[in-house]
Amino acid sequence: MADDALVIFTPSGKRGRVALGTPVLTAARQLGVDLDSVCGGRGICSKCQVSPGLGEFPKHGLTVAEGALSGRNAVEDRYDRVRGLQPGRRLGCQAQILGDVVIDVPPESQVHKQVVRKRAEAREIVMSPAVRLLYVEVQEPDMHEPSGDAERLAQALETQWGLKGARCGFAVLQGLQPILRKGGWKVTCAVHQVAEGSEPRILQVWPGFHEGRVTGLAVDLGSTTIAGHLCDLASGEVLASSGLMNPQIRFGEDLMSRVSYSMMNPGGAAEMTRAVREGMNRLIAEIAAEAGEDPRDILDAVVVCNPVMHHLFLGIDPFELGQAPFALATSDAVNVRARDLDLTLHPAASVYLLPCIAGHVGADAAAVTLSEAPEKSADLVLVVDVGTNAEIQLGDRTGGVLACSSPTGPAFEGAQISAGQRAAPGAIERVEIDPVTKDPRYKVIGCDLWSDEDGFEAAVAETGVTGICGSGIIEMVAEMRMAGILDASGLIGSPEQTGTERCFLDGRTYSYRVREAGEDGRGITVTNRDIREIQMAKAALYSGARLLMDKRGTDTVDRVVLAGAFGAHISPKHAMVLGMIPDCALDKVVSAGNAAGTGARIALLNREARAEIEATVREIRKVETAVEPRFQEHFVNASAIPNAVEPFPILGTVVTLPDVSFNTGGESGSGEGGRRRRRR
Repeated sequence: MADDALVIFTPSGKRGRVALGTPVLTAARQLGVDLDSVCGGRGICSKCQVSPGLGEFPKHGLTVAEGALSGRNAVEDRYDRVRGLQPGRRLGCQAQILGDVVIDVPPESQVHKQVVRKRAEAREIVMSPAVRLLYVEVQEPDMHEPSGDAERLAQALETQWGLKGARCGFAVLQGLQPILRKGGWKVTCAVHQVAEGSEPRILQVWPGFHEGRVTGLAVDLGSTTIAGHLCDLASGEVLASSGLMNPQIRFGEDLMSRVSYSMMNPGGAAEMTRAVREGMNRLIAEIAAEAGEDPRDILDAVVVCNPVMHHLFLGIDPFELGQAPFALATSDAVNVRARDLDLTLHPAASVYLLPCIAGHVGADAAAVTLSEAPEKSADLVLVVDVGTNAEIQLGDRTGGVLACSSPTGPAFEGAQISAGQRAAPGAIERVEIDPVTKDPRYKVIGCDLWSDEDGFEAAVAETGVTGICGSGIIEMVAEMRMAGILDASGLIGSPEQTGTERCFLDGRTYSYRVREAGEDGRGITVTNRDIREIQMAKAALYSGARLLMDKRGTDTVDRVVLAGAFGAHISPKHAMVLGMIPDCALDKVVSAGNAAGTGARIALLNREARAEIEATVREIRKVETAVEPRFQEHFVNASAIPNAVEPFPILGTVVTLPDVSFNTGGESGSGEGGRRRRRR
């Protein structure tokens, strides 16, 4: 019988075997997991709360059974009585590991809280919101012309504003009469109208002239993070922005893992629906508090998300999205009441979800289309929304738009990387490696100094240098390739081959030491397994783009737009050295920031944009990578750094990649973009 157990921590993806009976907090410290604790494990501070998973986890090849953790003890029971524990939560200092287990560390239990980099991009938007404030003077009741107050309010809206058939919701009707009389038959109405000529709905009524602002919420509901922007529906001003980790991540880092969880665990889909709605409500509370607003005063919302998140948010089992032909329950735009989604907005508020493009190309891709308008571009533009699942679009105004998705996985966001972490203070985000000495210099989030500058160690003393985030790992691998530490096939060389003792034997392969171990005994290294994870992620991304180029009949693109919060922090040069994107002039590779979030704001603030994107989506041609024969061919070629067969001539004018090979099996390295000899 085994005397140890496998423990996997999410969202970091860190795993290892620990002795049976080890407290979760101790296991987290042994594996370098970011789990907070202030009281020294006495069950007082509650900082170490965790959420253990239960059921089948196909991504990890693991079944977590009841009894994987010890039962609640007296310390936890006392804490729950006095201060309360959320359902399913455990104190990491008290729960002991008794079997293989998956444990989620929620954001509030992390020492270094993640920086959710999804800010509101500056954008001019024509204001035409679905919710407007309208002041009306209502005819007083007359015994000779009997009619209800609601009917006379509707008549006033038609006469004074041209709105026909306005209806009051039940909650408005309940309080309408005292409001009309308090205002002396002069009131202000918040009216929701989806489009010109559609039926108006009266959401709220105030006595007299109401000068308060009316707010709406634009949300980018990603598989890893949820980000929202609270907007003034009169001016378009962003009043507050906030973001948090998607609590669904404990069910799987990537989308297919969550679909598998739903398939293999009865009630799994409903469990994930509850989790994401709870996360949405936390975001709503945070963002409203930041703006000094009551969440129940938010009268409109727009949500963009990928198809799996779309279905789970709406309470639809994503089972069909896990198998060909990847059928959506609906691809049309969805309008639903906030109360039907258990959201703590105004009870009558509408929640609008943009249309999905295809089974794996969702409403978030539609939002990117709305923001970047590839169908209106004069030149051929490739738009890549980089995330756990990358959505890719290629098009211009003459040839239309092609779209596909590519499963890049969480490696670009630091997960499944030995020293990887999400973007947080202390994470390495920029890297340069001297091609002669092979020594690195780097910058971390929260500090403006490079690691070789005076004062760096003092500046990072509080946070430490804790790991490498997504943009940092991209630059790290690309710099290793440019410095001759890494060959085109993705192998790290030995000290003799690379000329540096920073490369050291680590099992059967070599690793590269970035930072020596400090007082905590933890250093930062890049392993060959890390390289493989990045190779797989970037190959999936490039292959999707190359497949669209094949369909368009071109080998080149004029312009590349990197969308997504993560895309905003990617260095174009390093992305091209890595082979993430097609060869292109570096000044033609630009960031669009959080384009999906921008598209959500456009749809929130301009109702005509909703009709526009619904029409545009119907014209986009979808390409399903899973059934395209050439996708696998492109994937194999794109696994090399930058590519096994694509020459990348424009990149060759910017950097010269060392012609090295560390494979003792006889394959050659490349001097031209990583070209390898093919076996005959």
